[in-house]
Amino acid sequence: MIDLRLLREDPDLIRASQRLRGESTELVDGLLSADEERRAATQRFEAVRAEQKSIGKEVAKASGDERAALLARTKELALEVKAAEAAASEAEQTLRKAHLAVSNVVEGAPPGGEDDFVVLREVGDIPRIEAPKDHLEIGEALRAIDTERGAKVSGSRFYFLTGVGALLQLGMLQLAIQQAVEHGFTPSITPTLVRPESMEGTGFLGAHASEIYRLEADDLYLVGTSEVALAAYHSNEILDLSSGPSRFAGWSTCYRREAGSHGKDVRGILRVHQFDKVEMFSFCKPEDAAEEHLRLLAMEEEMLAKVEIPYRVIDVAAGDLGSSAVRKFDCEAWVPSQSRYREVTSTSNCTTFQARRLNIRYRDENGKPQTAATLNGTLATTRWLIPILENHQQPDGSVRVPKALQPFLGGREVLEPAK
Repeated sequence: MIDLRLLREDPDLIRASQRLRGESTELVDGLLSADEERRAATQRFEAVRAEQKSIGKEVAKASGDERAALLARTKELALEVKAAEAAASEAEQTLRKAHLAVSNVVEGAPPGGEDDFVVLREVGDIPRIEAPKDHLEIGEALRAIDTERGAKVSGSRFYFLTGVGALLQLGMLQLAIQQAVEHGFTPSITPTLVRPESMEGTGFLGAHASEIYRLEADDLYLVGTSEVALAAYHSNEILDLSSGPSRFAGWSTCYRREAGSHGKDVRGILRVHQFDKVEMFSFCKPEDAAEEHLRLLAMEEEMLAKVEIPYRVIDVAAGDLGSSAVRKFDCEAWVPSQSRYREVTSTSNCTTFQARRLNIRYRDENGKPQTAATLNGTLATTRWLIPILENHQQPDGSVRVPKALQPFLGGREVLEPAK
């Protein structure tokens, strides 16, 4: 949630952010109105309750007609307090609903929509491959990917990773965890089922709610990223950030319904319902968030360099940001079979938006609790197998193994097609 003090001081800033996102400014007006009504209802409740307490003290001292009048007023006030309390509670609920509807305030992102990103840099040499095979053809020849049996067992957009395919993924994720530990991140294996308040707190029950699997019988959600569990890990807590950010690297299986993607990227494992991922997550002071964002991006680029694939970094436009993010950088890897870059990592600065929802705070230099900032970033995921297989394919159908991954494949430098 956004800071209500900022809303009261500069509502035009919030309206401008909404316009940059392509979202309604009427939501800002609704939030302003709900905030005013909540404050008025709270003041009314506190006033009648104070009067009730005051008269209660007077009754003990009064006698005769005065006591009778005070007792009659006490009965009236009891009804007024009950009604005022109910009105204040209803106003609080209305405010929360309006508060949840307004996205975070954009900071520094370029204007525009999905196609208006800014390319910050391109890294690595695009390989010259004559008639490149796509990752599925390569993976099938290596007996590394089996989408046919995945569909037989679970339906469309499911798959098996077998043999060297499984080893590649496990090696890549272990390499990511190793790097994260070297940089001071706490490795974590996180729950993949979370309560509604955890999902809502991270902002995933808004525009993208249709992409989430829900287990109605248990009122639990399957996560699409360990960001959800990691963010909620410190909900309703006060952190010690005196020595710097608190950083985690979460390994989890992730699930996405891919609602609205019918017919898009149906071949292979680019857009699937289940995948594995190592996700970075940081809690820090708000003034440190921009620097921490660049740190997470540097971590992602370090990993991409280790698997030796060309990529570019883009600054995502405001209209393509999730509701929690004020700014987002994506790394897009070159995919030879498509002659284009495709997203493989994303890192977002969510400032205090998630932490305010989840009540995550830290103590400032005066010992006063303040709302923390949160950030997230992908360090490796199943989708990376696509550019790894395609960029390292050889004319004879084999695949060169990046040096950093060779220890996880028994020292093999080349993967040969199955006989």
